Amino acid sequence: MQNHFLTTLRSLKLIDGCKGTQVYAVNPAVSNSNAPSSSSSDKPLLRSTFSLRNKSIQGFHGGGGGGGGLHHCPSYILLDSLLPFGLPSADRIDPPVDPFLRPVDPVSALSDSFRRLSSASDANSGTGAERLLLLCDLYLEQHSLLRPLRDPKLLRRTLRPPLFPSSFPSPLSAAPPARHPSSAPVPPSSPPPTTSSALAAAPLPCHQPPPPPSAATSQKRERTPTYGFCIGDDEVPCVRSNIAALSKPLSTSALRRLCRGPARARAISFAHNGISARGMKAVDVFSRTGRLDEFPPDTVLELLAFANKFCCEGLKSACDLKLAYLVRSLDDALLLVEYGLEEMAYLLVAACLQVFLRMLPKSLGDPEITRLLCTREGRERLHAAGHASFVLYHLLSQVAMEEDMKSNTTVMLLERLAESAAPGWQKQLALHQLGCVMLERGEYKDAQRWFEVAASEGHVYSQVGVARAKFKKGHKYSAYKLASGLIDEHEHVGWMHQERSLYCIGKEKMADLRIATKLDPTLAYPYKLRAIALMEDNKVGAAIAEINKIIGFKVSTDCLELRAWFLLALEDYEGALQDLRALMTLNPNYMMFHGKLHGDQLIDLLQQNVKLWDMADCWMQLYDRWSAVDDIGSLAVVHQMLAKEPMNSSLRFRQSLLLLRLNCQKAAMHSLRLARNHSTHEHERLIYEGWILYDTGHRDEALAKSEESLSLQRSFEAFFLKAYALADSSLDPASSSYVIQLLEQANSCASDNLRKGQVSTAHNNMGSIYVDCDMLDEAAECYLKALGIKHTRAHQGLARVYYLKNQKKAAYDEMTKLIEKAKNNASAYEKRSEYCDRDMAKSDLNMATRLDPLRTYPYRYRAAVLMDDHKEQDAIAELSGAIAFKPDLQLLHLRAAFYDSIGDSASTLRDCEAALFLDPTHSDTLDLYKKALGTADLQST
Repeated sequence: MQNHFLTTLRSLKLIDGCKGTQVYAVNPAVSNSNAPSSSSSDKPLLRSTFSLRNKSIQGFHGGGGGGGGLHHCPSYILLDSLLPFGLPSADRIDPPVDPFLRPVDPVSALSDSFRRLSSASDANSGTGAERLLLLCDLYLEQHSLLRPLRDPKLLRRTLRPPLFPSSFPSPLSAAPPARHPSSAPVPPSSPPPTTSSALAAAPLPCHQPPPPPSAATSQKRERTPTYGFCIGDDEVPCVRSNIAALSKPLSTSALRRLCRGPARARAISFAHNGISARGMKAVDVFSRTGRLDEFPPDTVLELLAFANKFCCEGLKSACDLKLAYLVRSLDDALLLVEYGLEEMAYLLVAACLQVFLRMLPKSLGDPEITRLLCTREGRERLHAAGHASFVLYHLLSQVAMEEDMKSNTTVMLLERLAESAAPGWQKQLALHQLGCVMLERGEYKDAQRWFEVAASEGHVYSQVGVARAKFKKGHKYSAYKLASGLIDEHEHVGWMHQERSLYCIGKEKMADLRIATKLDPTLAYPYKLRAIALMEDNKVGAAIAEINKIIGFKVSTDCLELRAWFLLALEDYEGALQDLRALMTLNPNYMMFHGKLHGDQLIDLLQQNVKLWDMADCWMQLYDRWSAVDDIGSLAVVHQMLAKEPMNSSLRFRQSLLLLRLNCQKAAMHSLRLARNHSTHEHERLIYEGWILYDTGHRDEALAKSEESLSLQRSFEAFFLKAYALADSSLDPASSSYVIQLLEQANSCASDNLRKGQVSTAHNNMGSIYVDCDMLDEAAECYLKALGIKHTRAHQGLARVYYLKNQKKAAYDEMTKLIEKAKNNASAYEKRSEYCDRDMAKSDLNMATRLDPLRTYPYRYRAAVLMDDHKEQDAIAELSGAIAFKPDLQLLHLRAAFYDSIGDSASTLRDCEAALFLDPTHSDTLDLYKKALGTADLQST
C-alpha cells in the first residue's frame, strides 16, 4: 500500500506548493564528515583442512587485466598463425602507478597511525561526537595505509571499527535492504554502507503519544481554547496550546499577527502557507498524539515541508523517520531523495543513499543518480543535507575506478572527493588518485599537475606519477632525474628502482630491475620484462621459467597472459589454453595481445587445436589435478565445465575454493555469489550464503546459516560448513569431539561428483583435530584414509603425527613424498625443514623462500639462528629485508624483540606499534610494548 502511495507522488508538486515566505528561517543542517596478498603460512587447503595445531606451533612454524567489451575478431586472421599480433612488447607493459597511499617507510607510518589512534581512543580526547569523527577518520586512514598489503581481513577490520554502540540502533534497520543480485547478504551486525547514516541513529526529539485521556481530561479538552485555520473554504480547528508547543513561530503571540479581523478572532488564514486542509488536520493530530502512523506518504511530505517552514523540529524528525522507513527500492529512493534534499531531511536522504550504495556499481549508470552524486551542484545539495562527506565520495570513487578508470564519472567523483578532503592524508589520496586517472586517460599535463600537488601535500610516492607523466610527454631525462632523486633522498625501496628502470636501457636497466626484485620480490614488472627480453633472444624456455617464478606465489592476469603468449610461440596449445581459462576466470572481460582480442575468442580458436573432454573426462581431470595440488590446472578444468553447465552452482562453489587458495579473494567472492544466485534449492543457497558470511568475517552468522540449511536437509556441505566454522576457534576436548561428530555425519551424507575429494577432506580435517587432542593413532588412521583417496596434502598431517611420536626420519620422508607429488610445494619445503638438522633445514627454507618469498617462517628461522650466533645486526637485517615488502605481525614482533635485546627502545616501540596496528590484541606484542614503554620512560628521566 505504501509503495502504491509513493508512485502517486510523481504527479504531485508538493515541494513547489510548500515554498513561500517563512515566519522563521530554518537553520541549515550541520555537515558531518565520517571515517574506514599474502601467502598463507600454514593453510594447506582452504576449507579442505583445518588449521588446528597448537597456537605456539602455528605462530612460529606457520608460515588486473584490461577490461572492455568483446572485440569481435574474424577467425580467418588466425588460420595461418595463432600469434597474429606478434610477440609481447616491452614498451606496452609499464607498471601502473598504484592509486593508493604508499609511504616510503611503511613501518613508521603504521606506528604513527597506531599512536594517533590510541590517543584518539582516550575518553578524555574531546567530546563524544568529535572523538567519533576523529576515530572514523583514523580508521579510514588505516584502511588506506593497508591497501598496498592487499590483505582482505585487515582491510575489513579497519572498515568495521567498534564505533557504533548498540544503544544507537539504526532507525533504518527495519527496512529490508534492496539487494543487487550479485551482492552479498547484508549481515545483521554489519554497519550500513554509508557511515554518515549511522550518525543519524541518535534519539529523535519527537513528541511522545500521551496516555489515553480520562473522562475528566475529555471535559477539560472541550474548554481548551482552539484556533480555526482557514484554508480555502475549509476551517480546521486546532488546540491552541498544542499548536503553540510545536515551535516558536506557531506560538500564540506569533499566530495572532496572522489573525483575520479583531485581535481576539479565532480564525487564522493559512491559505498561502503551502498546506492543504487535510495536511492541517494531520498537524492537529500530531500536536495532540505525537504520531504519524495513520497518514499516507503524500501527507507526510506536506507535514515535512510545513515543519521546515515553521521550525517544528519534533514534527520534522517524525516525518523524516517515517519517510526513511518507506524507502525500499531504487524507484522509491529516486523519487524521495529530491524531497529529502529540498527539505534537508537527514534520515530520508541517508535512506536513499543507502539504496544507491547497495546497488553499486549499477546505480552509477543512472543519469539522475550521477547528477546528484557526481556534479558540484549535487555535492552542494548533499552538503546542505549533511551527507557530502569524504567517506561517501571515497567509496563512490573506489567503485568507479574499479569499474572504469577512464570514465568521466570517475573523474567527477574524484573531483568531489578532493573538494571534500581535509588537509593531510585525505588530500594526498584524492589528488594522487586524480593523477592516476588522468594518466590512464592519456591527459598527461593534467596528470602531472595533480601528482605535483599531491607530492606538495607530502605524498612522496606521487613523484613517481610526476616522472611517469613527464616520460609520456617525451621528457625521458627529466623523468630519470626525478626517479634518481627519490633513490638518493630516501632509503631504497623496490618501487623506486622499478620506476627508474623505465627511463634507462641496457645493463643499467637490468641492474635496476635486479635491485627492485631483491628489495621487493612481489613486483611483477621486473619478471615480465626479463621474460620478454629472453623471448626476444629466442630463449622461450628461459622466458617461461622467469615468469613462472612469480606465478608460483602470486597469480595475476597479466602474468598468466604472458605465459600463455610464450606457450603459443612454442605451439603448446594445451598449456596456453589452460592459462587462458584460468585468466578468464579471474577477469571474464580480459583483452589479450595488448587489448586487441578478447580472451574468450582466443579460447574458442585454441579449442580447435586440442582434444576436448566431455563432462566425465573433466571430472577425472579435475580430480587428478586437485590431487596434484595443481590449482591453476584445476581452475582451468572448472572453467571448461562451466562453459557446458554455466548454471551449475556446485561448480561455482568449487571455483571459489580454488580462487581462495590462489589468494584471489575478489574473484572468489564473485564465484561464491554466482553459486548462491544459481542455487535451485533453498538449503544449498543457505550454505553458500553461510560461506559468504564466513569469508567476510561473520562466523556466528555463518553457523546460523548452516543450522538453517540442516533444518531443511541434511547434507555433506551443511555439516562441513558448521564443522569448519566451529573449528575456527580454540577448541576444548568436548568441542573437538563435537566437530569430529559433525564431520562423521558429513561423510554419511550423499554428495556431488567430488564425493571422493570431499570425503578425503573430511578425513584430513578429523586428523587435524585428533592431533590437537593428542590422539595420534586416531589421527594417523584418518590421514592414511585421506591418502588412500589421493588427498596429497594429508602427507603433511601424517608427517606431523610421526614427528610427535618422535619418528623424525619418517616425518621427513613423508614430507619428501609431498614435495615430489605437489606442483606448488613451497609449503612442503617449509614444513620438511622442521624434521631435519640445521643445515638441511636452512637449505629447505632457502628453497621455500625462492619459491614463495611471501612465506614469513623462513625469514624468522634464519634470523633466530643468526641471533643464537650473536649476530644481532645480521638477524635484524634478515627480518628488515622481508618487512620492507611485507610488514607482517610475526616479523615485526620478532624484530622488536631483537631491538629490545640490544637496548634500542625507540626501534622496539616503533615495531611494537606497527605490529599492534595489524593486530591490537596480540598479547606477546602488548607485553613487549609495555616493557619498552617503561624502559623509554626510565631513559627519558
